[in-house]
Amino acid sequence: MCSAIRRSSKLTSGAPLLEIRGLKISYGGINAVKGIDIVVAAGELVTLIGANGAGKTTTLKALAGLVKPSEGCILYNGNDITARPAFERVRHGLALVPEGRGVFGRLTVDENLAMGAYTRHDSARVTADFERVYGLLPRLAERRRQLAGTLSGGEQQMLAIGRALMSRPRLLLLDEPSMGLAPLMVQKIFETIRAIAADGATLLLVEQNARLALETCQRGYVMESGLITVADSAARLLADHRVRQAYLGE
Repeated sequence: MCSAIRRSSKLTSGAPLLEIRGLKISYGGINAVKGIDIVVAAGELVTLIGANGAGKTTTLKALAGLVKPSEGCILYNGNDITARPAFERVRHGLALVPEGRGVFGRLTVDENLAMGAYTRHDSARVTADFERVYGLLPRLAERRRQLAGTLSGGEQQMLAIGRALMSRPRLLLLDEPSMGLAPLMVQKIFETIRAIAADGATLLLVEQNARLALETCQRGYVMESGLITVADSAARLLADHRVRQAYLGE
């Protein structure tokens, strides 16, 4: 069991909203995550970068309650949530935008967004949040009666983000939001991410485009073979020759 939250990183200036301690995750004898520590302060944008198979998506799934850790603990807003089910984490403000989007193709855009608010009972604020999300993502507003399965890949990614926002998250987990998208759509997705952050949300971003992720976020962690190998400010990681060689193509 985790003890009360403590300041575990000299890189953060604020109180941690999320703290991962000694997290290990195994899949049938395969150690996917091998004992990592990550801290994210309230209001921060933090990225987790690394090669495919490094354990990044598995880490986000564990934070969202979709994968059970074999060891370690997860603290969120000062509370140990390691054993709490996924729906409770959503109810307390932790939302995941999954890799591959995962929209409900046979439901409309409106209905997909409504699914994001399924744990809420404040109908007046939910109605206001529909308009907030449509204001942030006007392309979705134009397609609100359209089936999600008929949207483009970029529009589906916007919808996945919008659906997560309908839960009113304090901490938004984003898993590979630019994957498979054209450069112009990637730019729009990251404009949306910056707008969400400017509105006060805390973000933990897993992203294959390491340069864009580090240019967007304040701090970063490099994950290799299930371990955190480097942690620093985004600016210093962008200048680090190891990161530049391995992830920035230089």
